[in-house]
Amino acid sequence: MFTKLLSLTIPMIIGASSCLSQSQSHDLSRIVLPDGFEISVFADGLENARSIELADDGVVYVSTRNRGSVYAVVDDDKDGVADRKYTIATGLTLPNGIAHRNGSLFVSDGARIVRLDSIGARLDDPPKPVMVVDDLPGDVTHGWRYMDFGPDDRLYVSIGAPCNVCVREDPYASIISMKPDGSDRRIVARGVRNSLGFTWSPIDGSFWFSDNGRDRMGDDVPSCELNRLTEEGAHFGFPFVHASDVLDPEFGEGHDPSDYVAPEFGLGAHVAPLGIEFYTGDMFPPEYKNQLFVAEHGSWNRSAKVGYRVVLVRFDENGEPAGEEVFVAGFLQGESAWGRPVDLEQLPDGSLLLSDDQAGVVYRISYSVDD
Repeated sequence: MFTKLLSLTIPMIIGASSCLSQSQSHDLSRIVLPDGFEISVFADGLENARSIELADDGVVYVSTRNRGSVYAVVDDDKDGVADRKYTIATGLTLPNGIAHRNGSLFVSDGARIVRLDSIGARLDDPPKPVMVVDDLPGDVTHGWRYMDFGPDDRLYVSIGAPCNVCVREDPYASIISMKPDGSDRRIVARGVRNSLGFTWSPIDGSFWFSDNGRDRMGDDVPSCELNRLTEEGAHFGFPFVHASDVLDPEFGEGHDPSDYVAPEFGLGAHVAPLGIEFYTGDMFPPEYKNQLFVAEHGSWNRSAKVGYRVVLVRFDENGEPAGEEVFVAGFLQGESAWGRPVDLEQLPDGSLLLSDDQAGVVYRISYSVDD
């Protein structure tokens, strides 16, 4: 009952265009990176660039949120700059979530998840989308989902709370998983306000996800979270408890923080952590191996802005988060931000892609040692 062709439900814009050059509008000299690292423009002209998904054939897919489109970019000569750009779908509802499996691109579309089959071979003539799911919550607030396929070949999908803070029944404020055809849906994690990034540890396969803390409790409370799932269906506190022990002023009475799973690491209030990525490549120095990068989209209602950067969460020898350090800075100049990091994706050569929905760019971060 989940597989059917959609008939003209999603308008498709077809065609390729060359990607714009780095010199067009981006002064990357403002970006601060550790010694030896460089940042460049991988693909430009991607309005509202959000989630990044690398397919097995090397095509890089980029979603949007407010734009309603999905792009595909191709680096034909593997020189770190995309040569071709396609808009493969438009007219979608908050299509932040994308995931690739066996040649098909899965795309979130409001209450629906749709699938574009054999898309890599049809970038200039995209197929009609196939319905996978059509009965998810369709709220606009926190309705821009994140999606990815796990090592168990199940599709993991975030379903945010439709509010700043409120009590809602399942599946709100959760992460769910399902088979690729949309069947056998399960709630993986409850009490998750709005997760827009998750991944699996390369060390032990455990499931990690970011979560955005609630607003309007002050500049410094509560902290945004980095969480680890240890038991399917576990509850992470929202809306009763925030961070590790902050009771909600409206819904926290009578709730004990010890009854909920505490975050593994606090990232700070209002930094808005989105995409997370364990580094498994060989380009970066050895001390980056199996460490976690976090894209911080940045605050929108704090009296002094925070975030707008990428941080590296360091893990100790026991596999526990031990601290963080700034990896990419410079998007925030005083109280003015010219870029907002969203998602991270590692390329086969070990370089790292970073999307920026404010500038409409996907950057490439590489490392080299001067002779």
